[in-house]
Amino acid sequence: MTASRRIRLIAPSGYCVNQAAAQRAIARLSEAGHQVENPQAVTRRFQRFAGDDQQRLDEINQLAELESLPDIVMAVRGGYGVGRLLESIDYPALQRRLQHQPLALCGHSDFTALQLALLAECGLISFSSPMLAGNFGAEIPSSFTEQHFWQALTSETYTLNWQTLTPDQGTWQGQLWGGNLAMICSLIGTRWMPQIENGILAIEDINEHPFRVERMLNQLQQCGILARQQAIITGSFSKSTVSDYDQGFDLDSVWQRLREQYGLVVVSDLAYGHEADTVTLPLGAQAQLNVSEGNAQLVISGHPVLRR
Repeated sequence: MTASRRIRLIAPSGYCVNQAAAQRAIARLSEAGHQVENPQAVTRRFQRFAGDDQQRLDEINQLAELESLPDIVMAVRGGYGVGRLLESIDYPALQRRLQHQPLALCGHSDFTALQLALLAECGLISFSSPMLAGNFGAEIPSSFTEQHFWQALTSETYTLNWQTLTPDQGTWQGQLWGGNLAMICSLIGTRWMPQIENGILAIEDINEHPFRVERMLNQLQQCGILARQQAIITGSFSKSTVSDYDQGFDLDSVWQRLREQYGLVVVSDLAYGHEADTVTLPLGAQAQLNVSEGNAQLVISGHPVLRR
């Protein structure tokens, strides 16, 4: 049984179109004994966004001013909008208030840009995790997703095991980082791209054809980021459809090209991303990746941990 938590909602990106899902999630979390704060983030709207830029920016910066911090700060949904806010975020104040606190900052998709900016500017570790509407508000919630979410937030050492088709075998250690591939690429050349040496990069995305995925990876390679990593872990690339025109050009061929042309270690098939079943990854934590005969294991530590 999960302990009761204070969960503060935050909506720095798109307006939550699926209001029913968000309200369902709030009801479920409340029924489970959690205290859900700032529910107005769900209904707030300006154009396609969850409020105007100032409202969404204030919601982030106010985390540094809260008299009492919640256990979890959870994004309502992704979409688009965080990138408009990055240059106005009060990073020093957030660092002073949040560093060394057992607080879980949770979300994925567009939220990745904020997470990587906080990692680059403040060294803050956050969780690439399920979100309110799409995951906790699903008509049939995933027990796999919820189990991995709470395990990641409450375990000092967090271990993931999965089957992979990668031909690579070995052990690699480094700082775990990444998230949504499009958002990672959007930070190239900015101060908000973490400078990770010998890291383990985990990537996922949605609605991106394999050629677009390869184009983004080419950009990361050509600016030197991929070459500085120990390994790349690929999660789900939802709705990445191919046609007869592609003639076999699929995601597996993209991963294989990275191995053959650039000599990169690419470990595939982690259940991570925009699917119903997704693991939670602490971005900025330390990790050890072990791969042997199609079995992959990721052991993660050094992230904020909530009391059990």
